[in-house]
Amino acid sequence: MPRLILVRHGQSQWNLENRFTGWWDVDLTEKGEEEARAAGVLLKEKGIAPTVAFTSLQTRAIRTLHLALEAAGLLWIPETKDWRLNERHYGGLTGLNKAETAAKHGDEQVKIWRRSFDTPPPVLEIGSAFDLSTDARYAGIDVPQTESLKDTIARVLPYYEGSIVPHLKAGADVLISAHGNSLRALVKHLSGISDDEITGLEIPTGQPIVYELADDLAVLDRYYLSER
Repeated sequence: MPRLILVRHGQSQWNLENRFTGWWDVDLTEKGEEEARAAGVLLKEKGIAPTVAFTSLQTRAIRTLHLALEAAGLLWIPETKDWRLNERHYGGLTGLNKAETAAKHGDEQVKIWRRSFDTPPPVLEIGSAFDLSTDARYAGIDVPQTESLKDTIARVLPYYEGSIVPHLKAGADVLISAHGNSLRALVKHLSGISDDEITGLEIPTGQPIVYELADDLAVLDRYYLSER
């Protein structure tokens, strides 16, 4: 029976600095590197050996994948990178300190921007410091200027169904190294979580979540690997 293993990237520099990150490319902290390696060690200790891996186009997720696979002795398995597994785009909030933004706009407004299901943050202006429309990795991609969680789900799930599900149906154990909101999209789908409840779901960094699946991909079990 196939397994799907989800890992949110280890702590990033902007996680540490409490800044809105989104699509901006920020590297792991030393703690984040340790979290990634620990995830790989845990996979090895529990006898879970993914046979194929997927990640986003963002350094923090890619390096988490590589550090985890190296620690698990699985650096050789095939991997695919795709922008549709990127973090939610935080628009005009990108780069801002969360506490300072709350002080300026009010806690309630920031909570809506961060946690509502279908209300996106203000758009990011073209040509601004964090505009990625000319970044080489996104050539040919219509880079969003902002996204809600609903928008993020709308790009993640078709990619999951079209590119990842075929591997699961073939019996593969699949590892996905991604981000808080792109993984929320998958957890919402797999666990049948409502629009209201999913906004409050916290996915910790560097902690593998395992879905045990039937041959028809019905969920048989879901757990944090550290708890088994």
